[in-house]
Amino acid sequence: MANKGLNDAKKAKKDEFYTQLSDIENELRHYKEHFRGKTVLCNCDDPRVSNFFHYFAYQFEALGLKRLITTCYKNQSPDLFSQHDCERAIWLEYLGDKNGNRIPDPEEIGIRQLQGDGDFRSQECIELLKQADIIVTNPPFSLFREYVAQLVQYGKKFIIIGHQNAIKYKEIFPLIQANKLWLGYGFRGGATHFMSKYEDVATAGSHKAGMIRVSGVVWFTNLEIKKRHEELILFRNYTPKAYPHYENYDAIDVSQTENIPCDYDGLMGVPISFMDKYNPEQFEIVGNACDTAWCRKAGIAPMGQDTINQLRQQGNMAHVTANMNSLYLVHDGKVILPYARVIIRRRVK
Repeated sequence: MANKGLNDAKKAKKDEFYTQLSDIENELRHYKEHFRGKTVLCNCDDPRVSNFFHYFAYQFEALGLKRLITTCYKNQSPDLFSQHDCERAIWLEYLGDKNGNRIPDPEEIGIRQLQGDGDFRSQECIELLKQADIIVTNPPFSLFREYVAQLVQYGKKFIIIGHQNAIKYKEIFPLIQANKLWLGYGFRGGATHFMSKYEDVATAGSHKAGMIRVSGVVWFTNLEIKKRHEELILFRNYTPKAYPHYENYDAIDVSQTENIPCDYDGLMGVPISFMDKYNPEQFEIVGNACDTAWCRKAGIAPMGQDTINQLRQQGNMAHVTANMNSLYLVHDGKVILPYARVIIRRRVK
């Protein structure tokens, strides 16, 4: 149920999820050395109400920033949940404290009108993007692929929020595999509350008024951090019983990251949550089992009609066909379709 709000919003292109200041502070404290002398752009925020703008404006001197730029989409009203009923938007520029009180006063913030609606894909917003060194924001969930593609196209460093399911996107996974993008430190418990006007489906114990709880959210970045070089401690030993072999691919299935065996050198299918612990010196990413094209290229055999018939007899009504190149297991006579898998192998030292 926790993911329902996010998935519904994505389908309906409802993208107004505003990040809490505490979540921003918890993540960005790990990147402070990257900001000195840099221009930061927050290009998916209303700068007058955004906590991203608040964080960087109040930390401007402490971080040693050169310049802060923020833009918003179709809004000239200082309201957290804009109706996007204004075809023109604004952008703000902050160059630091001028009167010595170390507070970003209104008269120190340059407010300028955009000619267009503030869409990050517009040419005038791209011109602002070109001026920035680091992009930090919570981009629209429905446009995540396109947003990341733009950052890569212009060679920008970034720290952005997305959903862990984006890991398996065919546009995102190759960047992770090529070590051009990785996960940041993340949200506590893999979930957080966003300020939102959408209906919250969280349980009573985790409900917060005026907010929506979303699980599976992560930070994506291409800035170097210590976390991605921390070695995952492996302590389990491989046995054929504990680690079943796929029926149609030469690899074993590992259901949880913590269960990766320390003595198996072959291919392994692991959950996408593994990427939170991925160390490129310890593991090699071989492929994405959610990418049909890769599965075919890797030689993952089609499931076959007999397997499909068995699934149907088991009551599994998942949309699968005989020619699908999808990983599957057989355990105690039953066909098992594991959830999204990344194929990896240990780097043997």
